[in-house]
Amino acid sequence: MSDDDHVDDGPGGGLTTGEVARRLGVAPTTVRSWDRRYGLGPDAHTGGRHRRWTPADVARLERMCALTATGLPPAEAARLARAGTPPPKTAPLPGPGPRAARPRDRAGTGLRLGGARRECRGLARAALRLDAVSLDGLLSAVIADHGLVTAWTEVIMPTLQAVGRKWESSGEKYVEVEHFLSWHVSGALRRCVPAAPPVSPGPPAPGAPPASGDRPGATVLLACVPGENHTLPLEVLTAALTERGVPVRMFGAALPVEALVEAVRRTGPAAVGLWAQSRTTASRPLAQHVAAMEWGVRGARRHPAVLTLGPGWAGGQAVPGLPRPPGLAEALAALEAVVPGDPRQGVTR
Repeated sequence: MSDDDHVDDGPGGGLTTGEVARRLGVAPTTVRSWDRRYGLGPDAHTGGRHRRWTPADVARLERMCALTATGLPPAEAARLARAGTPPPKTAPLPGPGPRAARPRDRAGTGLRLGGARRECRGLARAALRLDAVSLDGLLSAVIADHGLVTAWTEVIMPTLQAVGRKWESSGEKYVEVEHFLSWHVSGALRRCVPAAPPVSPGPPAPGAPPASGDRPGATVLLACVPGENHTLPLEVLTAALTERGVPVRMFGAALPVEALVEAVRRTGPAAVGLWAQSRTTASRPLAQHVAAMEWGVRGARRHPAVLTLGPGWAGGQAVPGLPRPPGLAEALAALEAVVPGDPRQGVTR
């Protein structure tokens, strides 16, 4: 625990730097940086090196958050925050206080977050400020605290959707925020999953079973259909499967038809997940073709279970006989059900 996060039970009370950062939805390093660069630290100091933030100090930082969320440069926002200038009406102050004309769930960001969790507000503020350090810290914390499935379903995805709605309603004004947030979510997903153990060079020892990822029918293949570039849902599914020990090969955005067919033929997966965000990219003939592929010796032919993933497969694009899990948890359950266990570990999924 750092000195700034030390809890002081002495007279005077006040919040620690860590407590202030959690309340504002920023990293403690951001609070310290604002103090050092712009003079937004506590008005008074307690004994020793411990710093305590009074309600007036926190209110000044709340103004700073709200002002930077409107697009003001940090130096100008800090000047206005020190002067007590309130943010524009389009960016109401975050945190507790009297109800304003606009709903409080906008959290000082201008984003409609509905009844979203508190963590969504912190992510939204950091994204609008283009604050990479805070965003990475908040993403790592929410995944560590809640696990991948809950973090994605209840925090990350609602924030992404709110940013997307803001972009759609504001022309091109917030496109940089959507790209920034998506990039950092992708990085957080990669960081949260431990690297696979190294594979010993050369052939396996006589009598030893092959690695699970090399056994036909032991892997999951994930890809976006041709023309589809929304990869984040498959990235989180890849991370969640890897976390559970399910071998997975992820091929990313807009995999051409010929490449998809060749990848399925070469790997012989137990299951194939095809993501389509839009009905214009979902292709029923493609999904049916992959589901009909076979391999193996005569009398023991195998074919993959194909899952149609994403909203593009809804309604008229639904493929009869192929499952369409509605969410991440359902997709995980469906894929784990069809991937055989690893005989080296005695696991049956």
